[in-house]
Amino acid sequence: MASFRLMIAAVSLSLVQLSMGSRRLMELYIPPASDQLTYHHGSVLSGDIPVSILWYGKFTPTQMSIIADFVVSLTGAPNAATPSVGQWWGTIEQLYLSNAATNSQTSTRVLLDEQVSDEQCSLGKSLTLAQIDQLAARVGTKRGGVALVFTDEDVTVEGFCSSRCGKHGSDASAGTTHIWVGNSAKQCPGQCAWPFAQPVYGPQGTPLVAPNNDVGADGMVMILASMVAGTVTNPYGDGFYQGPQDAPLEACSACPGVYGSGAYPGNAGKLLVDATTGASYNANGANRRKYNPATSSCDTLV
Repeated sequence: MASFRLMIAAVSLSLVQLSMGSRRLMELYIPPASDQLTYHHGSVLSGDIPVSILWYGKFTPTQMSIIADFVVSLTGAPNAATPSVGQWWGTIEQLYLSNAATNSQTSTRVLLDEQVSDEQCSLGKSLTLAQIDQLAARVGTKRGGVALVFTDEDVTVEGFCSSRCGKHGSDASAGTTHIWVGNSAKQCPGQCAWPFAQPVYGPQGTPLVAPNNDVGADGMVMILASMVAGTVTNPYGDGFYQGPQDAPLEACSACPGVYGSGAYPGNAGKLLVDATTGASYNANGANRRKYNPATSSCDTLV
């Protein structure tokens, strides 16, 4: 099977990489309390977390598998090479989920559930955030689960590109959460798919090679990773965050643009590079795919 490469966005976590001969080991780094998110004694997602997907618009089978494989990689690829997406998820679990007062579970499992498509865009191709909530409700998410809504490159969404690349929300009474991420390939790749596209603002550098030769799908994975981290640690607004409740700094926004060591504005950092394709990545996942998480102190997997 051909090897695919992906990157995912930085989150508020930290792993220290050690080297022993030719073997790469990953050691959990616990940042000081001042660098960790504050727990507000509310709920987190834990135990079995069913994830359902609604594909809104037209996605190719390859695009769908790229994104679905990331979901599987969170807890369903224990044999993936290191550094791995599973280790990234394990850090979220150890630093936050296992320390929540409401968490009676000893571990979490992310389970890919139902996938449905709305290729005809039944609500049109210009959506409000309220309509995103309606689409999420269609999926029929189980209690304690997450509905993922993905919109294709021809669908515009309120605030997309101008103020957001994705968003997470919830229905506390139903005990469900949802995430929306849009494909920015046509509308704003420089804003929502950097470093795989030329940035709109700031220092200009050569874009990295998109891991699956699909700037839109690879960009969606980066945004999805950030949204997943924020959703599981602060699903209903009273979990782990810093700052005001209505504008929190969550486990997905501490180190924007940091994908490898030595990162600085306009440069994603030093990443692993596939010798054949030139694709950049820093973590392994299911089906030999590659991804890229980071940390609250901005330490990275590579």
